[in-house]
Amino acid sequence: MRAMVTGGGGFLGSHLVKALLRRGDTVRVLARGDYPELRALGAETLRGDITDAAATARACEGMDVVFHTAAKAGGWGDPKAYEAINVSGTDHVIAGCRAARVPVLIHTSSPSVVHGHEDLEGADESLPYAKDFTAHYPRTKALSEQRALAASDASLAVIALRPHFIWGPGDRHLLPRLVARAKAGRLRQIGRRDPKCDTVYIDNCVDAHLLAADALRRGAPLGGKVYFVSDDAPIGVWTMANKMLASAGLGPVGRPIPASVAYGVGACLELVYALFGVEREPLITRFGASELSYAQWFDIGAAKRDLGYHPKVSIEEGLARLAASLSPSR
Repeated sequence: MRAMVTGGGGFLGSHLVKALLRRGDTVRVLARGDYPELRALGAETLRGDITDAAATARACEGMDVVFHTAAKAGGWGDPKAYEAINVSGTDHVIAGCRAARVPVLIHTSSPSVVHGHEDLEGADESLPYAKDFTAHYPRTKALSEQRALAASDASLAVIALRPHFIWGPGDRHLLPRLVARAKAGRLRQIGRRDPKCDTVYIDNCVDAHLLAADALRRGAPLGGKVYFVSDDAPIGVWTMANKMLASAGLGPVGRPIPASVAYGVGACLELVYALFGVEREPLITRFGASELSYAQWFDIGAAKRDLGYHPKVSIEEGLARLAASLSPSR
């Protein structure tokens, strides 16, 4: 098929591009940066931004499917930037698909759209959206998901996927930050609990996206649906953090601080940073403290049933691959 990937230079996007190329699909990338390594593999790379409606529309021309992975993540930042990228950007992708008569859109969402200040254990897709959010990322991702699903109709079939904690070789954000803070002695466990969370190894996440696209292209009546996807093996968030640190040759996370203290400090830092116009993300935010304090694992039975999704790479195998990728000899 002819596939376009927004954010094709990112962690998920680049792995998705490579997987599509490996199976013989024609791939176009829309990304803000230049990625000669993807061109060398055979992808067509367009330098552009989903905040640019015209550029997005051009990128959609002639495509059979669009994978919308581009987003602004994080627990801190200018709300206008989150609105422009996550909400208006999604509107531009939808409009581009309609103008080019693209029949299939796979929208990458996030479980944070349903997470409030509570444990979520074994929840499924019937869970409503959160009533209030502690950061602009989950708020705007909820809006973008709702718009994507509402756009699904007879001419444009849309599926939204909610992967949680995407990890593995090539991660340029989560693991590097974890390692940097550990080396600086600034990594502390939040709360005394080790709440279980979902993770999804990068190859498993890519597989879920391909399965969703293939299902819609076969005519499966799944348009307008959303699916949680994971490694199907909930694990303690701090247990997983320590395993990832060990893969990088580092010791475990430091001693815990009360979750309420971390949340309070995050609120204070956000207030101070906002008052003084500080753009960099605080050491801790309310969103970060909340994400690390509560259980978040979900029932992926719907993805198994409707998409035929089953994680092929276990956490243990994924950690071995991660360690190998970080080895100095590699």
